[in-house]
Amino acid sequence: MTTADPLMDLIASQLADAEAGWSVGTFGAIAEFTREPGEAFDIEQSRNGISVVTQKGGIRIVSHPDLRLIASESPTTESWSHRIALCLPHEASVMSGRTVLTELGPDIEALLRRDRSGILFDLGLGTLQIDACIRVSDADAIAALRSRTGQSVFASESDAMRIILAANPHRAFVSRIGRAEVFQPIPPPGERSPDGPHTHVLPKLLAHGRSHAATEPLPEGWIPCAHLYPAHPLRDQLGRKRAFRPDHHAAFQTLLELYGLPELTACKTAVVEAVAEGRGPETVTLPSDRTARATVRVALRQLAATEPHTVTLAAWLAAYDRRDPAETEDPLEALH
Repeated sequence: MTTADPLMDLIASQLADAEAGWSVGTFGAIAEFTREPGEAFDIEQSRNGISVVTQKGGIRIVSHPDLRLIASESPTTESWSHRIALCLPHEASVMSGRTVLTELGPDIEALLRRDRSGILFDLGLGTLQIDACIRVSDADAIAALRSRTGQSVFASESDAMRIILAANPHRAFVSRIGRAEVFQPIPPPGERSPDGPHTHVLPKLLAHGRSHAATEPLPEGWIPCAHLYPAHPLRDQLGRKRAFRPDHHAAFQTLLELYGLPELTACKTAVVEAVAEGRGPETVTLPSDRTARATVRVALRQLAATEPHTVTLAAWLAAYDRRDPAETEDPLEALH
């Protein structure tokens, strides 16, 4: 599957890869899509973009003239995470910004034709780059939610969330880059989300009004409207640990060279070259800002996985890879 757009060609190849994960969301509300190797799926290219759908959910990514891919890495408790943000300029990323439960009518853009008669309700989360919606087919649930439109779903006097949880509707999180849909049930309070496609809505994080986690280095004015999580060398698409996969590591490093921020890739290169040449940390002057420190830590952890016996690596790790309370993982970032 190829297009006239090299960015969409990359996206198509990643959509076809069961090892890759995806999300559409913001800080505090996210819909995630993954599938297991061997799981039945349909992939389709149309005027609406490229989509993949399973029995549990799906995702569609559409082209946009202002689309910019930004690859980045961050340290985690045990290793590191990586992702590619599908970004738009701030003004191009803006969605409805609704702050109350709102009926939108039939979901004519649903991934599956069978779902296009379902009624879409915007939850009214007031987020910048996504409309977080539910799709309801049950007539009683539709009537109940219609009578509660115009209120915040978080208001103490609203019982809309009780109705939503009882109805277990499909969730559809929509941005200017596409949409992710989740067909799996919403877990009861206190229970973990199911493997595969699922959503998180966390009011305490939404209250911060951020478009993305502080741990993700994105240039000012660029808003992530979806995320791609290519195959990781130490974890599968569901986050399960595995033996180091050098092919997955090399593949993402190539993407990082193409789409990473130049100042961070230069910082990482300086560390890798110094360690390879047997030079200690005192021989290199590195930026001291938060994102640069995180980049150095990722570089050292990757060297520990790929070249663990390098002479000066221990000195570098002692100098730079100590836990910094200011760089603790964000709750959403830890999901990936």
